[in-house]
Amino acid sequence: MSLKKDNYKPLDKKIMNFAINLADNNKYLTGTNPSVGCVIVKKEKILSFATTYKGGRPHAESIALSKNKYNNGSTLYSTLEPCSHHGKTPPCTNAIIKNKIKKVYYSIEDKDFRTFNKTKKILKSKNIKAKSGLQKNKVYNLYKEYNYIRSNKAPYIIGKIASSSNLNILRNNSPITNEHSRNVSHLLRFQNHAILTSYKTVNTDNPKLNCRLNGLEKFSPKVIVIDKNLKIKVNSFLIKNSKKNKLIIFHCSKNISKIKFLKKSGVKLIFQKCENNSYLNLKKISQKIYKLGLHRLLIESGKDLMTNFLNENLLNEFYFFKSDKIISNRNKINVSSLIKMINKYYKNKKKINTYLGNDTLTHYY
Repeated sequence: MSLKKDNYKPLDKKIMNFAINLADNNKYLTGTNPSVGCVIVKKEKILSFATTYKGGRPHAESIALSKNKYNNGSTLYSTLEPCSHHGKTPPCTNAIIKNKIKKVYYSIEDKDFRTFNKTKKILKSKNIKAKSGLQKNKVYNLYKEYNYIRSNKAPYIIGKIASSSNLNILRNNSPITNEHSRNVSHLLRFQNHAILTSYKTVNTDNPKLNCRLNGLEKFSPKVIVIDKNLKIKVNSFLIKNSKKNKLIIFHCSKNISKIKFLKKSGVKLIFQKCENNSYLNLKKISQKIYKLGLHRLLIESGKDLMTNFLNENLLNEFYFFKSDKIISNRNKINVSSLIKMINKYYKNKKKINTYLGNDTLTHYY
């Protein structure tokens, strides 16, 4: 079998690799916008480079172009198709044309329908050479989540649970795993826009559900609670700090006094009609979460809610932290059936085991 040549020069690949590294280092800091790396080169010399600014704007291409006044005749390398639509900022294609860029190379098309596969036509109409595909295989993981979110108009959902070596979890907030595992857990919180849990977990564990890694505390995600009948304890940490944390609760309760109290406490209440008067539809809730601009969602809950997400086929990835500790306490819940279900759910997908001290992390994706 012959391999088709990509017709890119080694220097082009090196420059795009640099752009990819820029984008990767900035990932999870750009809100709902993708992290993009951009490099501008003229006569084999780098004139400027940039990444998408924190929060998602300005875009990398606009920043890189603004750093240099002599971009005429240069080549622009971008990890993602430069935007061609008017949003909160002008199109990057306008800046490219204005700066008289000669060539534009980008790795893959932007799944945003407003831009998808439109940039080439716009640039070529201004006699600017535009070509996609440069190092496209290397940006797959970089934009895996973004591409899923844009294509499905749904959040990218990650499940997480921790247990003892004999697959038990405690009914309180006592730590099971070691410090290494807890640091990875907090990193996952930083990487997601929101954490979703159940009122049962809140009432039992009274968790904070924030990121407590040094320097990343301000990037703690929003917290969402599924609470059909508004049974959440009013003295819980999440309720007491709801104005600061912007707590969101999905419910179908008609408890007027509880609704008034929670609203006064700063909780955002979203009414979700119960299906057959019995349960809240997780798919519909996920769609509403996406519309709230929360596109990466981490599920930190007990056995029941996690099982429901698996049954609804809503999980994209899963992290299972397994401690070397043995829990024989009466105040425990066994999750062996859940772990069996996870292994079946991800049977035909990838699985990586990582040792974190004496703990084991299994990542399913």
